[in-house]
Amino acid sequence: KPQEKPKDSGKVTITKTFDFAGEEIKVTKEVDSNSKEAKSFLKQQEKLQSAAPGSSPTVSGVKRPSGMSSLLGKIGAKKQKMSTLEKSKLDWENFKEEEGIVEELAIHNRGKDGYIERKAFLERVDHRQFEIERDIRLSRMKP
Repeated sequence: KPQEKPKDSGKVTITKTFDFAGEEIKVTKEVDSNSKEAKSFLKQQEKLQSAAPGSSPTVSGVKRPSGMSSLLGKIGAKKQKMSTLEKSKLDWENFKEEEGIVEELAIHNRGKDGYIERKAFLERVDHRQFEIERDIRLSRMKP
């Protein structure tokens, strides 16, 4: 079940529980309190808290469970399922944080050292070379 812990710095910590291969996985994310995700999460929390009180009858001040239906509701509550790709991404993010290599990876992937940057550069060079050769071939054919 999602939980939130507001902090003084304007951040909200959101904890969600997922089902992955029969295991219960808890994902904790810290977001700005002004973001859409935080606002929707807080609204959802308010709905859950407003629905919980007064749902079970009381006898002499002691709450009594509503019977088998409430137990089955708690046991059978469906958790969101997590795909293999989401689990892999979560594991990779956790590994980067544990090893402290987030900044190092960001620096390495930036600029001329990045793989994608190099591939794009080589494609541009190849395209320019093709255009130059095409222009030479066309100029030879006309006269």
